[in-house]
Formats: sequence, structure tokens, C-alpha cells
Amino acid sequence: MPLFTLVLVALIQGITEFLPVSSSGHLILLPELTGMQDQGQVIDVAVHVGTLFAVILYFWRDVRTAFFGLGRLLRGRVDTAGAFLALCLIIATIPAVLFGLVLKLTGLDDMMRSMAVIGWTMLIFGLVLYWADQKGATDRTAPQWSLRHAVIMGLWQALALIPGTSRSGITITAGRMLGYGRDSAARLAMLMSIPIIVASGVLLGAEVIVTADARAARDGAIAAALAFVSALAALSLMMRLLRTVSFTPYVIYRVALGIVLLVIAYS
Repeated sequence: MPLFTLVLVALIQGITEFLPVSSSGHLILLPELTGMQDQGQVIDVAVHVGTLFAVILYFWRDVRTAFFGLGRLLRGRVDTAGAFLALCLIIATIPAVLFGLVLKLTGLDDMMRSMAVIGWTMLIFGLVLYWADQKGATDRTAPQWSLRHAVIMGLWQALALIPGTSRSGITITAGRMLGYGRDSAARLAMLMSIPIIVASGVLLGAEVIVTADARAARDGAIAAALAFVSALAALSLMMRLLRTVSFTPYVIYRVALGIVLLVIAYS
């Protein structure tokens, strides 16, 4: 794959992964709107892996706490904050895994990769985010995350498998509906992304090993590295801006893009 395409895909993924605007939707639209070669599932997942390292580095303290807590959880103990956080993250991941399996087995995952679907999800879930952000309370913080809220946010996260929904956007929406402040809702959404991206990375590794495609592995490594740099910069900027800026600018972008895509799709 041309280096220019890899750079473009990595920048799009890195910049949009942690913004509530759907990175996967943008990656699907790239070849459709530009006529460029489709980057394929391997590169799609590779750039997600690059963003994984970015979110782990940015939230290293939380990740370390959950990692050491996982050891206690595996021994049947939920007696520390880390073990409880690990449990919540696992529970929040289950709905997306099950829904993803259903989509894969039925072939619906490929059928939904269309401009019309992305247009509708961009528009609808953008408006839902606006409503939740404006009406949601701000009295809860990330350390107050409960098992019940992990289940609810996990169910919402499963919807992100529909292209254009935005994984970060839909989980932030759920967090704001549950009364978490903007910063806390975003923090939980980012932590919830880690198990999902890890699962995708495992699938990528299995695919590369099975196909023994050295070129795909090389392109994937380049794209992952570039996505890591751009994702870390975008994540740092967004978390700083959330102290003073609402999610309205992202909503405006989603609605505008959704309308444009729907006009193109139905014209």
C-alpha cells in the first residue's frame, strides 16, 4: 500500500478515535469519497492497535491499577479498587463481544459498511450526544463507577459496532446520561476502549499469522506507529479542552457530515 495512504489512514484514525465522531466511519468513507484503494480490515485494526498504546500511555495510572487488580480478580478476590475496576471493564466489554459475534456470523457487519448507514448514525447519535450532554447531571466522577453502570455503558458500547456510531461518542453519551461529568465520562469511555482494541489486535495477529502476509504486517506496523503519535496528541488535546468546552462542536460536525452523506447516498 502506498505510504501516502498509510499516513492518511493513520492520521484519520489517530485524530478521530478518541473524539466522538466515529473513527471507523471515517475509515470506511475514505475510499468511497476519494476513490483511493480500500485500506482493508488489517490496516483498520492496525491503526486501532496504535491508538491502544496511546490510551494506555495517557491513562497509565488507571491501566496499571486495573492490571494489578486483574491478578486479584483472577484469584476470586474483588477487595481492591483495581480488582473492582478490572471487573467493571470486563463486564462492560461482554455486550460488544457478543453483538460483534452475531454481526460477524450473520454477515451484517459487511452489509452495514455503507454511506447511508454512516450518514444516519452520524446524525442520530450526534443529536443524542447533544441531548445527553445538555441534560445530563455532573455529580458523578469516574471513581464512583458501579457494576450497574458498567453494564449499561457496555450495552451502549455494543451499538458502536454499527459504522458511524462512534465508540467513544456512544459511551460518553451513556456516561453523561448516568450523571458523570464530561471529564469522567470521557475517562471511562477511554478505559472501556482498551479491552475492545486488545480483542481486535488479537484477531489481527491471528489473521496475519494465518495468511503469512509479510507486506500486510509491515504496512500494519507503519500505520500503527503513525496512529499512536496522532492519537496521543488528539487525546491530550481533547481531555484538556473538556475542562472548558462542551461536546457541542463535535455534535455540529456530526450533524453536518451526516446530512452531507445522506444527500450523497440518496441522490
